[in-house]
Amino acid sequence: MSTLQDAPPRQLSLPVATLIGLLALAAALGVGHLVAGFVGYTASPFIAVANYVIDHSPTAIVKWAERTLGTWDKPVLKIGLAVVLVLLALLAGQLSRRTPRAGQVLVFVLGAAGVAAVYARSDLGQVSLLAPVAALVAGLAVFTFLHRIALPVDVVDERGFDRRGFLRAGVGVAAGSGIAAVVGQVAGTRTNAEDSRAAVGPLVPARTAPPLPADADFAKLGSPPFITPNADFYRIDTALVVPQVRAEDWSLKIHGMVDREVTFSYADIRSRPLVERRVTLTCVSNEVGGPLISNATWLGVDLADLLDEAGVRPGAEQMFATSVDGWTCGTPADVALDRTRGAMLAIGMNGEPLPVEHGFPARIVIPGLYGYVSATKWVESLEFTRWDARQAYWLSRGWAEQAPIKTESRIDTPSGFAGVTAGKVRLAGTAWAQPTGIAKVEVRLDQGPWQQATLSAEVSKDTWRMWWIELDVPKGTHQASVRATDQGGYTQTENRADPAPDGATGWHSVTLDAR
Repeated sequence: MSTLQDAPPRQLSLPVATLIGLLALAAALGVGHLVAGFVGYTASPFIAVANYVIDHSPTAIVKWAERTLGTWDKPVLKIGLAVVLVLLALLAGQLSRRTPRAGQVLVFVLGAAGVAAVYARSDLGQVSLLAPVAALVAGLAVFTFLHRIALPVDVVDERGFDRRGFLRAGVGVAAGSGIAAVVGQVAGTRTNAEDSRAAVGPLVPARTAPPLPADADFAKLGSPPFITPNADFYRIDTALVVPQVRAEDWSLKIHGMVDREVTFSYADIRSRPLVERRVTLTCVSNEVGGPLISNATWLGVDLADLLDEAGVRPGAEQMFATSVDGWTCGTPADVALDRTRGAMLAIGMNGEPLPVEHGFPARIVIPGLYGYVSATKWVESLEFTRWDARQAYWLSRGWAEQAPIKTESRIDTPSGFAGVTAGKVRLAGTAWAQPTGIAKVEVRLDQGPWQQATLSAEVSKDTWRMWWIELDVPKGTHQASVRATDQGGYTQTENRADPAPDGATGWHSVTLDAR
């Protein structure tokens, strides 16, 4: 006769244990997202942990991601994080086939990680901690509840497993989690900056940029257009979720080493005479020949006018800018104050209010410096201080304090390893040396003599310049290289350097297969 001691150890089947782990994860994320919709959208545990990974990844990994993934780094991060969470949820289920204790501990650890990630965010208040705490409680509660249904303590074999009851509970948890996530998404995105942006209306400059000459670019010959359309303008930032800031809610505070702290609203800025200025922005992460450079017509006010009202004190070394999402940027104070450099607080881009993903309601644009020290989007604070008092986001990760844009050039067409017809081959491309300006561009085939290319009209020393040339290319495989000389007499170096810590160098080359 069988006794209780003779009965085999009770345990969940693999599918049931797996489902419990996944449903607990869904409940945690759904409830966390729901609460975050009301206390701070980026407090959603998934988003908070992803932002923590972005902010605390080792510099080597960050550089690899930028070099390998480019603008796909954030989607890949989201997918990777989702995969890790699913695997951990599966592990929690498998560790708890006989008793829930191990899985409960793992669920608690995951929930605590969400709490820590939110606590570490400088742009989130204490009330935002409600989101990850709610996620932790929901995950633990669902895991324990489903485990008790699937493996009740008062039975000794699987005949006590209420399959229908477990299925009903599982469907209920899944549906509730989905509804919670949807409600949280709707609530969290109810502040729609696009509506505010649309209400801004036309922005009319008091000082317009000079008309573009007909030969500002050689787009018909293969160069990019002189003005980059907003939809094509490169975007590099750390924002996992694009900040949604309404113009009527935005303000800019200038403080720190100033005679008087001043705050400007969007209406204050828009009511001022607006200036239109064409400026090329360049990312320090751009590899030789890379695409992370674009040109736009910006509309806004001279930053120096705003700074004069605050009265920046002698001894201030950096303008420490902060975005609404907590990202920080350190700009040399002397450059920000130099009226000849044309630093702007921009509210318009290519004839319309700033696109949300490019900084609406307002951003900083400073010619001649790489973006990580000059181009804060969604800016809300400018603090004047010393370098040793505050370290900006990228400076604390090993990038350079001073970051003037280097003289560079690239070949845009033909592309690398392109098949071409032997004979006359047209090459076209781009060169830049903000704010010095490009004097000449030279191209050579293999180790042959350098030949001077035809330059487009110079629109501004703060913008890129296009070029084209025809080369005699015999049959076979050849390498075409380009180099630029700026108006200060400097010719870009052949020596290759990585983007870190202050911008890439080297000649851009493409391989041509002439038939």
